[in-house]
Amino acid sequence: MAKRKIIEIDRDLCNGCGFCTTACAEGALRLDKEGKAVLVRELYCDGMGACLDVCPTNALKIVERDGDAYDPKAAYKHVLKARGMDAAKNVHGLEDGDSGHGSGSHKAKAERPAAPLACGCPGSMAREIKRDEIASEKTVSGRSELTQWPIQLHLVSPLAPYLQGADLLVAADCTAFSLGSFHQDLLKSKKLVIACPKLDETEGYVEKLAEIIRTNNIRSLTVAVMTVPCCAGLVRMVEDAVMLAGADLRPRRTVIGIDGRIADG
Repeated sequence: MAKRKIIEIDRDLCNGCGFCTTACAEGALRLDKEGKAVLVRELYCDGMGACLDVCPTNALKIVERDGDAYDPKAAYKHVLKARGMDAAKNVHGLEDGDSGHGSGSHKAKAERPAAPLACGCPGSMAREIKRDEIASEKTVSGRSELTQWPIQLHLVSPLAPYLQGADLLVAADCTAFSLGSFHQDLLKSKKLVIACPKLDETEGYVEKLAEIIRTNNIRSLTVAVMTVPCCAGLVRMVEDAVMLAGADLRPRRTVIGIDGRIADG
């Protein structure tokens, strides 16, 4: 163990936006059960600080201290397992052959390539998808009405500009798979966050939803759930978030049966 540069996180400043976790190509950061950023393993952190530029609260800084040396091979295997080959190719410091897939499978990187997007990983950046207004007036089978990314509650930032003044749909993960007309009947003209009250680590969900509501002057709020009992937890989270935010909103509930029909709403 030797002294080196490594990330340090101020938990009091961290707001759980998750931007740092996707900006880090080496997968060194994640959100814990309290919705705070934590270092997964010291040897995954290259000390380059790509995460610093995307943190909206300045909760991250690079310090010099004793720590395990950065291991690009270990980081590659970690990212490959968690995010897949395309993401693993961006791990900093790999030499040709380090990936374990033979010569020529990955070129050496003397330094991290400049990120083309300010928010880090393109797969999780907040973005607004422009739709053709004329085309949206026509009935097109299978047309997507999704107008932003990301959509998973863990990844959505309360500061994303597309949320300002939005009609917000909070949907249980299974709803879009069960309701064939999900895009046309529920999602159209709304911004979306998805969550599973049973399988997600939901600590911090109420607080994050409350911050989204409080920060963005949300115009209307719809919660879509399945008829299964566990989905009731998402309704309670949304109602608690509205109370915590002190907002004058009455969430509209839409319940979808496992047969794919709207049972209530």
